[in-house]
Amino acid sequence: MKFWQRNAIAMLVACCTAIMAAQEAAPKPKISNAKLQQLSASSALQATVDGLVQKQTAPLWIGYRIPAAAKERTMCCFDSFDQAASAGNKCCTGCKLESERGSSFSGTNSDCSPPEPLPYAFVFLRAEEKQIRKIRVYSADCPLDFANLPLYWLEDVKPEQSVELLTKMALFETPDSESRKRWPEHQAVMAIAMHDTPAADAALEKMIQPGQRSSLRENVAFWLGVERGKKGLELLRKYVRDDPDDRMREKGTFAFSQSKEPEALKDLIGMARHDQSPRVRGQAIFWLAQKGSRKAAEQITDAIENDPETEVKKKAVFALSQMHDADAVPRLINVAKTNKNPVVRKQAIFWLGQMNDPRALDFLEEILTKQ
Repeated sequence: MKFWQRNAIAMLVACCTAIMAAQEAAPKPKISNAKLQQLSASSALQATVDGLVQKQTAPLWIGYRIPAAAKERTMCCFDSFDQAASAGNKCCTGCKLESERGSSFSGTNSDCSPPEPLPYAFVFLRAEEKQIRKIRVYSADCPLDFANLPLYWLEDVKPEQSVELLTKMALFETPDSESRKRWPEHQAVMAIAMHDTPAADAALEKMIQPGQRSSLRENVAFWLGVERGKKGLELLRKYVRDDPDDRMREKGTFAFSQSKEPEALKDLIGMARHDQSPRVRGQAIFWLAQKGSRKAAEQITDAIENDPETEVKKKAVFALSQMHDADAVPRLINVAKTNKNPVVRKQAIFWLGQMNDPRALDFLEEILTKQ
């Protein structure tokens, strides 16, 4: 091969390498109006964040990328509820992060997502007065305005160190407050659950132990159901389904209802049938109704017939009235006609009266004309 040919090939390889490197450049969020500084956190994330937080008392933001399960969804925000309503199912509008009127959301209501789900998301920490006061997680399609505040963007963040940092925040307890969901320890649990790494499961298992405070355990249970798939269901079975605390089991029924694992429905049905607490059985029945399946309708009907507690039967009647299943109205009419408990029959008639369904109206007319 001639010298000029070797040079040409070498240049071509170099160009291709440069193009591939550019294409594989680390992705960043859609940022505007920020005093952006980029730093490396390869040595230690905790030390890097602590150094920035203690650096000034004025507000600042810290952001970095985490691995996240690739899902068809958008994690974004809006400046006000009016803005969210006007956007409808259109493009994610994004938000001014310093706005107090808006909120964040996670769902599939944006048509601006990339063709393929992305395996990463972005974590943002807001610090003020040398303390982290907010934690947010957004996806790549969410435009973010930082109101001209400093934004320190950290590269080379190790997922395990991110989970460790957020776990310390989650375990920190602030004074009781009606707005506890706004506190960073509550938000930190959500951020941990978004990490696509086994370290997240280990951290969440640590935080759902019986010795932890109840508000933390309930929050962890919710995110185990929503985000952690099969491993999350395993942990819910281990720490929630048979927990000695009735309130924990009652709150846990919602977590089971949110799991996308097919086996979670069996656990929810089991709690509706066999839990020792009437409140837990009633709550499990309610969340079964929200699933809206024929199997759920059958289990709710079974509770109306066979649960020993009248209050649970009444909750089951209400749950049946909330279902969108085509057989819900006929089932409710059958309860009103045949159930042996007069309180339950009266409850069924009441809820039939609240339903805008011709079959329910025909049945009520039949009852009235017989009197």
